[in-house]
Amino acid sequence: MDSIPSKESVSRVAVVVFSSNSSLIGAFNANVIKKFEETIRLLSASGYSKDDIDIYAVGRKISEAARRGGHVPFKELPDLSDKPDYAKASDLASDLVDRFASGEVGQVILIYNHFASMSSQPSVRENYLPLALHDYNEAPEPVDYILEPDPISLVKELLPLVLNLKIYTVALNASAAEHAARTLAMQIATDNAKDLISELTLAYNKGRQQEITAEILDLVGGLQN
Repeated sequence: MDSIPSKESVSRVAVVVFSSNSSLIGAFNANVIKKFEETIRLLSASGYSKDDIDIYAVGRKISEAARRGGHVPFKELPDLSDKPDYAKASDLASDLVDRFASGEVGQVILIYNHFASMSSQPSVRENYLPLALHDYNEAPEPVDYILEPDPISLVKELLPLVLNLKIYTVALNASAAEHAARTLAMQIATDNAKDLISELTLAYNKGRQQEITAEILDLVGGLQN
């Protein structure tokens, strides 16, 4: 689910953005920053001001980008970007869930780079809260599951774990995408360096050959004189 709320229905929005802490990573940070700026524009078009948007910056690069755009991050979490940790992800999830449950924020949006493959890490925007639940009543043949204990007790026990795991999964996903992008960027840089060395070696050999030829011509001309 990827929807932008309206100011009339949701008064305050939290945006959690995952980036890296360092550079030399190709377009990795540029892509997620572009998706972040696009989201801010869409929220602004829906009636939100900067004061209505709480930005959770996971990574130094998104913190810097947010400040350049005139936003003060609500919370900065560079450690979660540098080394994804379940305890830190759980703390972030608990903070978001508590603020959502209390009505302080009405929607939480996640923005991160998804690890699709070693050569593809597209930027993704998706809603974290409220949860998008499927309507299983529309199934042609509903299954009558036997649950122990009752469904409500199971939901109360499992739902917090699901929300914690979602944040941790996104952090791992973004980290894997970062490593893939960095590997690709370093490979491209290495290939470019090798090509440059080959071109410079060829230019040096040509120049050296020209100097040798010129010296031989000078010698031959001197002997003839």
